[in-house]
Amino acid sequence: MTTQIVLASTAFGLATLTAADDSGAFAHYERRILVVVCNTAMPEATTPMHDIAGVPDLMRQFDAVYDYNACIEPQHPSIWRPRPGDLPLWERQFRLLWDLGADDLHLVVESIHVDPAQALCRIFGDARIDVYADGLMSYGPTRTAVPEMVACRIERLLHLDLVPRFTPLLLSERDVPTTVISSESFRAVVKTMVADRAAFTGNDRGALIVGQYLSAGGFLNEGEEFDLYAAMASGCADAGYTSVAFKPHPSAPTGQLARLSDVARARGVRLAVADERELVEAWFERGGVELVVGCFSTALLTASRLYGLPVARLGTELMLERLTPFQNSNRIPVTLADALVPDLSSLTPREKQLCRFEDADVQALAVSVGYAMQPLRLAVRRPEAVTFLAHHYESNSRYFKRRRLTRLGLPGSLPAPQPPPKPTLWHRLQRHVHRARIGLGRRCWALS
Repeated sequence: MTTQIVLASTAFGLATLTAADDSGAFAHYERRILVVVCNTAMPEATTPMHDIAGVPDLMRQFDAVYDYNACIEPQHPSIWRPRPGDLPLWERQFRLLWDLGADDLHLVVESIHVDPAQALCRIFGDARIDVYADGLMSYGPTRTAVPEMVACRIERLLHLDLVPRFTPLLLSERDVPTTVISSESFRAVVKTMVADRAAFTGNDRGALIVGQYLSAGGFLNEGEEFDLYAAMASGCADAGYTSVAFKPHPSAPTGQLARLSDVARARGVRLAVADERELVEAWFERGGVELVVGCFSTALLTASRLYGLPVARLGTELMLERLTPFQNSNRIPVTLADALVPDLSSLTPREKQLCRFEDADVQALAVSVGYAMQPLRLAVRRPEAVTFLAHHYESNSRYFKRRRLTRLGLPGSLPAPQPPPKPTLWHRLQRHVHRARIGLGRRCWALS
């Protein structure tokens, strides 16, 4: 018997997997179980996934649901890594806990290069593996080397078509085939996750600001993150919106929301805090949202690509400067948001703009940035990076660091240091006179 084990850490990822299954992306299986994991720094203080609207209905489609955190407590799922010698013991333990018996296993996981996905793949050493993309990070290169015992079993990368004509770079060094998940299936799943509430009151229409983990992730401090959201609210007011909804990240400080309300009130904008227990795509599905604003959230691309909504971004220039090291896995999402999504400050009142998906240079840009991030894993993409930088570096210099380009020998490198000028006859004569004076002084000192 074949049992499919699905590992999910977010409601968005669970909706993506359900859409893949509904569209027939998976082969036949007799049993299907869901393993829920919480990777946040404080899982006990994070809203459980089953509290998000529509998630319980999605969970009921599985034969069983298990909590990965409970299975390995008190270890943290992002840190715990079983020792090689203990893998057979852990496989026996999980087969017993999850009633797997001697079944053949098919793992469907996200973020294969880190734990807990990699830990689970190592524990079940004979299982087939499919990887699914939970957002824009899959368009970037593989962050760290995947162990051969895991990489050789990866069969596919499943992803939503968020950037058309651009194949994700994740696992491309292994030539892993990619499968696009139907956008219609994803929207059909999200439609079942819409809470029974109104996005905006009456016939009102407004803008939705999508919060992110900017300070919690160490990219900005809390003051800078607040200033960014305040600038977004002000930008919505400048664009003619009087109603704005703010969907904070679950880790956002509560005091930040009160201060943001004061800023919006001063600009004559009615600010509502969106319920975090609902998928942001559910707001798009329900209607009433005329503009989606964020920094580099995946929601910007789902709103534009899957729902045809106008979008705007703010703060990507700062993020391009702040991301360290250069190979930070958020660099490709920031690059795509900056290159595709119009800037909020450039919008005129009530202007509606969509992403620039028709720009072919965006794909070449992302490949070039990805190569600069991981030149060893993407060595075959070097000619593409050289060609792009040779023709377009000047207009895209903000996406690269010149020291990085210099280290890799790419166009846009820092100029080579000039050799020191050769000494003239006059300088050589001065040098000889100086040495003669030093020698004479030493002899005089010795005689004295």
